[in-house]
Amino acid sequence: MSEYADVSAVTPCGDHLWTAEIDPGWTILGNPNGGYLQTIMARAAVADAEESTDEATHPHTVAASTHFLRSPRPGRVELTSELMRAGRTTTQVRVRMSQNGQITGESLFTLGRLTEADIDWSTRNLPDPGAPFADCTRFTPPREQFPVEIFHHAGLHLHPGQTALTEGKPRGLGEVRAWVELPDGEDFTPESLLLAADLLPPAPFDVKPGGWVPTIELSTYIRAVPVPGPVNVLLTANLIQGDRVDESATVWDSAGNLVAQSHQFAGIRFS
Repeated sequence: MSEYADVSAVTPCGDHLWTAEIDPGWTILGNPNGGYLQTIMARAAVADAEESTDEATHPHTVAASTHFLRSPRPGRVELTSELMRAGRTTTQVRVRMSQNGQITGESLFTLGRLTEADIDWSTRNLPDPGAPFADCTRFTPPREQFPVEIFHHAGLHLHPGQTALTEGKPRGLGEVRAWVELPDGEDFTPESLLLAADLLPPAPFDVKPGGWVPTIELSTYIRAVPVPGPVNVLLTANLIQGDRVDESATVWDSAGNLVAQSHQFAGIRFS
């Protein structure tokens, strides 16, 4: 397996029970990325559905909603899965992640079968994908200033003009755009798109400098199987109110197809 598939893999250890190893290379300030944790839980959900129904009728994650109770530390976590319903077009599975006897998060997944479907209709204000990959520069923050290990594994290629991150100069737009690559040329799958939809630096940093933005709840929708190659992500802050912010992400594959969307509610601390 390539790196991301390996670090997000789950191992069966009993009836509807799984283990996984949280890799320190996929952390931000020592805390595992929420999309990374969601990917791990999704792999347990897909495995549970295959095991419980004795077939792979619904092999893809199409919707995920995760509540994060506390951040697990790098190392072993336990997962408990529960098949809620297996229907004709979708299957629902609940997954709970725990570490050292404490629940760290719980997700409800809807599984289905995705294709490389075209968009039949969309609202007129659907955002534009922005700059092509060739015009974007990889951003790898220095470890001594920003201990964000995840960007030393996943490639973050910023669109031109992202001055909040490159120069510390917020533009007041509340927006971050970047292309994302997995290590070793690994192609994105419906499950690894969960990472892409939550990987970019927080959009409020384009409003004013801030610290860690811990995710409280994250909902992600996978719309299609991406073509091989990197994916293009737009992250937008919708409302910052008090110590809370909500953000929306739109993800396109390298052919310009919209393949994922997410919405999250998070805490915010400005410096």
